[in-house]
Amino acid sequence: MKDVLTTYTYKTASADIIINWLTVTVLPAAIALILKLLGILLIWLVGAKIIKMARKLVKKVLEKGNADEGIITFLDNFVKLGLYALLIVIILGVFGFDTTSIAAAVASAGVAIGLALQGSLSNLAGGVLILLLKPFKIGDYIVAGGVEGTVSTIQMFATKLITPDNKVVIVPNATLSSGTITNVSVMDKRRLDITASIAYTADLKLAKSILMRLLEDCEYVMKEEVYDVFVGNLGASSVDLNVRFWVNSADYWAAKAYITENIKVKLDANNIEIPYNKLDVFVQQ
Repeated sequence: MKDVLTTYTYKTASADIIINWLTVTVLPAAIALILKLLGILLIWLVGAKIIKMARKLVKKVLEKGNADEGIITFLDNFVKLGLYALLIVIILGVFGFDTTSIAAAVASAGVAIGLALQGSLSNLAGGVLILLLKPFKIGDYIVAGGVEGTVSTIQMFATKLITPDNKVVIVPNATLSSGTITNVSVMDKRRLDITASIAYTADLKLAKSILMRLLEDCEYVMKEEVYDVFVGNLGASSVDLNVRFWVNSADYWAAKAYITENIKVKLDANNIEIPYNKLDVFVQQ
């Protein structure tokens, strides 16, 4: 009977210890953990709502400013990533984590990544500038970075051009943003200057009238703009006539080819010599 009583007392004491441990240690810790998790959830939900509102505001401002779709998407992702990173740091700080060391680690990582990707970041910055300033758009014909062609794609790191002979040229945006860009398509009309050389013995007035008539009869020439034929240079073996006229930008190449070919045809038809380099060879006997 004594042994049974001792065992019962031991079991009761053990149960009391376990209950006391659960009540004093585990339960408060569990409640504290649950409260922390609820606090994290609450801060996350509120922060996510604020981030969503901020992204909508940024998009609205950019759309009102007629920003390019590419820059809107890029800045939206940038704002989203930056604000969520800030939200995580705030949550860690609220619940006792040392955010100073985290910020230092992030800063160090940022410097290392920046040095490793210096060229890529330059191209990225160039892409942002191009999308913001819009020196050209898709479909424009540009001359830049030693190449020329029609813009087919403007990406964040590079711009893709299609050359007149249908080659694809990819130009880094850093080159475009820091160099000179000639946008051929931005204006709706262009001036053409073609040089026609005639011999010194040719009839100058006749040659000018023939070329003026060529311009008057050409459908590409804009008659409301000034067009003219005049002596531009007295060369070593020729009189150089400047044939100057305006055309629609879309007709530039067709007009140039047509006028250049017909200068030769018209001058030949009227027996006006177009001089060319000659080599006289003397054979001594």
